[in-house]
Amino acid sequence: MSRVQLALNVSDIDEAIAFYSKMFNTEPAKVREGYANFAISDPPLKLVLIQSAVSERLNHLGIEVSSSEEVVDATKRFDSIGFVTDIEEQTTCCYAVQDKVWVRDPDDARWEVYTVLSDSEVFGSASVDGGEVCCATTPGESVTITSKTGCC
Repeated sequence: MSRVQLALNVSDIDEAIAFYSKMFNTEPAKVREGYANFAISDPPLKLVLIQSAVSERLNHLGIEVSSSEEVVDATKRFDSIGFVTDIEEQTTCCYAVQDKVWVRDPDDARWEVYTVLSDSEVFGSASVDGGEVCCATTPGESVTITSKTGCC
């Protein structure tokens, strides 16, 4: 099973949960402080809401797959067609331990192909250069966020 992931930055997590619960007629699969995700079956979508002071509405895009082998297959395909990839294995992000590969589109939108290995009570960001970072998409690069829940 694969499904597209859409991760949105939202200003009020409770309002966003209420809206998307009604819109997709389903409750969130996971809710943590400043974070929620929905595993929507129709249409097949993983909707991630991240409360953040970041002005950009789109956090990142992704494709959730069923296994680490599918992440490896995606990485091989991306490498074979010349995409620059960044691989993260056993990384904790978005309250889950994941294997993933990142690429960027021509307009710099971040895409991940990932699988969830296990749940985590920890969000999974790290402190770099005085800011919290998560979801780096190229080696040595990070996305600085303004709240502890600004990623994934």
